[in-house]
Amino acid sequence: MTTLTGYEFVKQFEKVVPTWLAEERDPIGLHVGDLSRPVTKIMVTLDVRPEVVQEAIEHGVDFILAHHPPIYSPIARLDLSNPQINMYADLIKHDITVYAAHTNLDNAQGGMNDWLADQLQLEDVEVMAVSKTIPLKRLSVYAPKEHAEAVRVAMTKAGAGHVTDNYKDCSYSIEGKGRFTPINDADPTIGEVNQAEIVEEERIEVVVEERYLSEVIYAMKQAHPYEEPVYDSFSIDQKQAQSYGLGRVGNLKEDMSVVDFVTYVKQAFQVDGLRVTAPQNNLNQTIRRVALCGGDAGKYYQKAIDKEADVYITGDVYYHTAHDMQAAGLLVIDPGHHIEKVCIPKLYDMVNEWQSDLGWQIELMSSTIDTNPFLFDSQL
Repeated sequence: MTTLTGYEFVKQFEKVVPTWLAEERDPIGLHVGDLSRPVTKIMVTLDVRPEVVQEAIEHGVDFILAHHPPIYSPIARLDLSNPQINMYADLIKHDITVYAAHTNLDNAQGGMNDWLADQLQLEDVEVMAVSKTIPLKRLSVYAPKEHAEAVRVAMTKAGAGHVTDNYKDCSYSIEGKGRFTPINDADPTIGEVNQAEIVEEERIEVVVEERYLSEVIYAMKQAHPYEEPVYDSFSIDQKQAQSYGLGRVGNLKEDMSVVDFVTYVKQAFQVDGLRVTAPQNNLNQTIRRVALCGGDAGKYYQKAIDKEADVYITGDVYYHTAHDMQAAGLLVIDPGHHIEKVCIPKLYDMVNEWQSDLGWQIELMSSTIDTNPFLFDSQL
């Protein structure tokens, strides 16, 4: 078990949820605190509200991992009579660091929008609005059979072989014979200088995102027994490149009526009410293809239409935008912004897995505060 710092936690987190996935001008990352301090107890939460901070203080939390950034605009004055400003003072007073992953978590593979799609059990899920495409490389290396597994593991741990949301540690190996003759000042692991050698080897192939290529090659060289490992890399057809962006589109397992689907959405997201916008208020439609985007994403409704979705699910739909959606012939369901609370157990599980795998000496908890500011009349 090792002591964890904020920097070390963020480094691990951003391997999975990198900052470059964030939309422009989104205030992600460190909001309050000092990443050089040790981290002993992490709380995951959707929002950072005064009640959440008090909960963190009561439980001895020193690091809050949030989805929504608490500071969206510059603070004009530090008036502690304002509960929101006083919240920042409490965070500083109790040495609590706050880190936010917002649209980078939304856009990440296996992130917010994939979690929402999972709640609806959508199939054949794809990105709704592609904003970034990451080139892929195929990396091949030759290693002695007895060292091949160590080399393969080193490469996958460095980021190779993660080809889709559902598969990681993917590689392919083929056995063969390596031939070489060390000369001059060589210091061979196997064999003697000026003596031809034949070694039972494996060719290991992995797919790796171009941004991770140098790290994977470095890890491979560190694990490889040869002083000069033989390897090569080349680009893959860009049709196979990884795509990132806002929202997801997928298919239901079977057709549903609008009324049945509305009930299904309420149950899936555990909401007591929602809003429906229908073209000409016509609810006699069949739903199979679903587009969704967590948060306030009404402005992306044309992307749902482009993907031939039967319905678009998003939160915070504005009055005039709803008119535009109706005019465009799109059925829209607004279950609220707070359905993103699904991130709390998902982030908890993510960090808990790292704690086990990496030997972090920390405690972990989820906020129990309901930060949804809205009530439906059925709840009164």
